[in-house]
Amino acid sequence: MAAAAATADVVEELTRVYRELPPRPAVEEVEAAAAVLASADAEEEARLAEVAREEAARLREAEGVSGELLAVLREARRAAVRLRALQQRKEAAHVVELERRFKVLDGLIQRASRVVSPSGEGSSAGGGGVETEEVVEEMDARRSDVAAAAAAVGEIERGNRGVGFGLDTKAVSSLLRNGSTGSDMVDQKLSLIQVASLIESSAKRGTTELNLRGKLVDQIEWLPVSLGKLQDVTELDISENRIMALPSTVGSLRYLTKLDIHSNQLINLPDTFGELSSLIDLDLHANQLKSLPVSFGNLTSLANLDLSSNQFKILPDCIGKLMNLRRLIAETNELEELPYTIGSCISLVELRLDFNQLKALPEGIGKLEKLEILTLHYNRIKGLPTTIGSLTRLRELDVSFNEVEGIPESICFATSLVKLNVSRNFADLRALPRSIGNLEMLEELDISSNQIRMLPDSFEFLAKLRVFHADETPLEVPPREVIKLGAQAVVQYVADMVASRGASQKKTDGTSFWAWFRSLFGCCKKDEELGLVPA
Repeated sequence: MAAAAATADVVEELTRVYRELPPRPAVEEVEAAAAVLASADAEEEARLAEVAREEAARLREAEGVSGELLAVLREARRAAVRLRALQQRKEAAHVVELERRFKVLDGLIQRASRVVSPSGEGSSAGGGGVETEEVVEEMDARRSDVAAAAAAVGEIERGNRGVGFGLDTKAVSSLLRNGSTGSDMVDQKLSLIQVASLIESSAKRGTTELNLRGKLVDQIEWLPVSLGKLQDVTELDISENRIMALPSTVGSLRYLTKLDIHSNQLINLPDTFGELSSLIDLDLHANQLKSLPVSFGNLTSLANLDLSSNQFKILPDCIGKLMNLRRLIAETNELEELPYTIGSCISLVELRLDFNQLKALPEGIGKLEKLEILTLHYNRIKGLPTTIGSLTRLRELDVSFNEVEGIPESICFATSLVKLNVSRNFADLRALPRSIGNLEMLEELDISSNQIRMLPDSFEFLAKLRVFHADETPLEVPPREVIKLGAQAVVQYVADMVASRGASQKKTDGTSFWAWFRSLFGCCKKDEELGLVPA
């Protein structure tokens, strides 16, 4: 009996020791931590390779700079990369180490169970086996209670320890949206391991929408490779963070139709990006992109693309493969030219290229027969291609703040134009097309800050014109007083002027004919009197 009592005391002590342990990470949390560590290793290697490439380029350019100083800079940058990677690994490494220690305890509990089990060799110890089995059962129960779903979804309790990784349940429910508006969003920043855990649980739940807009702590510069597990996600928003790179596994999101990555620090996209074959809406504005991968042309379902506020100097030829693209926003870049293949984007309805360094448009622009909006203000364009007249559906054209010297007459075939802005070409633009009156749908016309002195006669046919701006333009016809009366007053003035000129010309022509006739008759009479011609 004494031995049995002593055994029971030992088992009770084992139970107490286990109950005093911190919460055990759930399986999903351990998987998330492992994914973070794998991503951190890959990211560290990529950053170190980037440092090496930049240093090689610096060595070629930095003439006269001490080699030792450059070596110090190289080592400092490498050390900074390793330090950041270590910081990113810290929390994940803690979870992995915690699980390793728990596995050691698992083995010890199993050993104790075998020693005191009635069916085992230690059955003579009596009674202790039941208590030991209770320890094992409690261990399994605790492991179940600490499921990762609690960390990401807040639906499974983790005993009395709260929600895993410190995630607020309300915040989580708004991150994983299944048709909700997200109005219950709670301001809570997520660490890298929390993001990885959220990805794991989202993948298991079959989440279709994930909203991480502005939700990542500032230290997160990349996403874990486990992002590729979100194969049921159709909408993903990771905008307004500080992400510098996407994992190559992003190409696995085969059902993704909408991706918003605006306002991050992306410097490139992985080659696998072109595998997002279902993608329809893509927002990349306000990043640091200078180029697109060749595979980008494989995004043949893409309809809306925003590349504004990046560092593009040229768009790749593969852009022409996006035959379903309807809206392309590429303003506020450093574009110097457009590829001729832009003409192959035959579904394009809206093209915005403001605030770039464009000097001309390719002739292929005339192939965009569905184009309705074309804006080009603040560029260096000197002229428009003659093919502009082929844009028969064009409703809005803005070439203000350029260096346009002349507008081709062919533009007057774009008879759907409603809004035309050619203002602020300053000393370059001196005349409007003579056939501008063909634009019978035109409602708004701005010719401010140019050198135009006279409106063409066909201006009288612009019956729908309701807004006309000619500020700081030295117009002589019509006079400034008429312009102040409004667009239709200007149209009427030109019409009256043309009619008056026509009447005057008709009278002049009639007078000239009779004068010629009289002179001719008088000449014949004089010849008859002189006998030069028969009477």
